[in-house]
Amino acid sequence: MLCPNCGKPVDDSAMYCQVCGSALKTQPVPSAAVANYAGFWQRVVAILIDAIIISAATGTAVVVTFGHGLALGFLAPWLYEAFMMSSEWQATVGKRVMSIVVTDLQGQRISFARATGRHFAKYLSAFLLGIGFLMMPFTSKKQALHDIIAETLVIKK
Repeated sequence: MLCPNCGKPVDDSAMYCQVCGSALKTQPVPSAAVANYAGFWQRVVAILIDAIIISAATGTAVVVTFGHGLALGFLAPWLYEAFMMSSEWQATVGKRVMSIVVTDLQGQRISFARATGRHFAKYLSAFLLGIGFLMMPFTSKKQALHDIIAETLVIKK
């Protein structure tokens, strides 16, 4: 089979093109009436799990490099989140443990660029005294400010 986006040959059982990453098979699109959005506390627990993982990894790197790995404190959370969210898992380890995934508004996997934008939009949510995070329970699709900016949804699997 050929990828409809880039024209490269791909495996017949593949869901995504290995070359360009575009979806090969249509997936069900969650609508506002059908989608089961992740709750506030599920997302908080997922963030705590991810914070423990990132802290352990960056702390170990800083100790092993005798303090020269401090840049990892900024780079590691971004790369961890962006790579994991744009992967086939569509979730970080914490989100996966909580059985939630991040999708675009059509229910599809998000790109690395969108995951990067979502990550850095979290800083805006935090700089607004956390109101960007606290608005999540009050929106119809349970979106925090960074979800609205990045046009993403967090749904239960």
